[in-house]
Amino acid sequence: MSAGPAVHAEGLTRDFGALRAVDHLDLVVPRNSVFGFLGPNGAGKTTTLRLLLGLLEPTGGRALIFGRDPSREGETVRAECGALLEHHGLYERLTAVENLDFYARINRMGCVEARARMQELLEGFELWERRGDRVSTWSKGMKQKLAIARAMMHRPSLLLLDEPTAGLDARSAAALRQDLLRLVRAEDVTVFLTTHNLGEAEQICDSVGIFREGRLLAMGVPEELRRRATRPGVEVVGSGMTPEIVADIRARPDVLDVALDGDVLRIDLAEGADAPPLVALLVGRGVEISEVRGFAASLEEVFLSLLEDET
Repeated sequence: MSAGPAVHAEGLTRDFGALRAVDHLDLVVPRNSVFGFLGPNGAGKTTTLRLLLGLLEPTGGRALIFGRDPSREGETVRAECGALLEHHGLYERLTAVENLDFYARINRMGCVEARARMQELLEGFELWERRGDRVSTWSKGMKQKLAIARAMMHRPSLLLLDEPTAGLDARSAAALRQDLLRLVRAEDVTVFLTTHNLGEAEQICDSVGIFREGRLLAMGVPEELRRRATRPGVEVVGSGMTPEIVADIRARPDVLDVALDGDVLRIDLAEGADAPPLVALLVGRGVEISEVRGFAASLEEVFLSLLEDET
């Protein structure tokens, strides 16, 4: 395996007739990181994964996986990757062990190595106690865990996951994220994760790319993107904030917007404005303030802001 990033795309483009699904994509994903590829359904995320795996030929540009071009060295690239695309692809009449054993044989793993790896993964995903049950009797969350375990069976260097928690309830999704993150950190696996779940990306991703209609709108660590999209402002926590006081704050020229949620008043400031005069005004109007804090945009706000800029 060559040195360099895990994934490097340069002008990567894919057309389906008149439809451009991926439009001159440039990105770099460092090794041993979790990268979140964010975008709505139909943005071109799954097509990008298929290009990275060499399952589709690019119309233009190229991608490199650990320095190798998947359109030319597809088998070698896929041997270094584990993938879970749109469907889990499990054999539901087989048990968990039988599913993993079948995949181990395809990858020519020795019996002793395969058995040890099965136990390691099934225990890591908290599935060991159900290893002898038919997969058809399992919940959707358990099936997704097993599908990821199968993708990790041959110890890949890169794991490509296409919305692995889609359709799961909140508890199952959280358990899957926790188990996945623990295992990939322990094994120094790079993860390329597509999702439209912004909370999920914020929780587990080291960096994210925001993708829409085949184009990358922004890329960076979540905190950096939040700072980029955040307007100066403060949140004031206290009691006694009447509608009249809120209206007076909103009417000031140094205030762009105001929102009151319970006992929290969020104030978006104009560029160069200071918070202390507003706090003094609130105190003077009889508001009992318990806390004043700055705020940063959530990843969802960043995402929506970028989409608005593109429309």
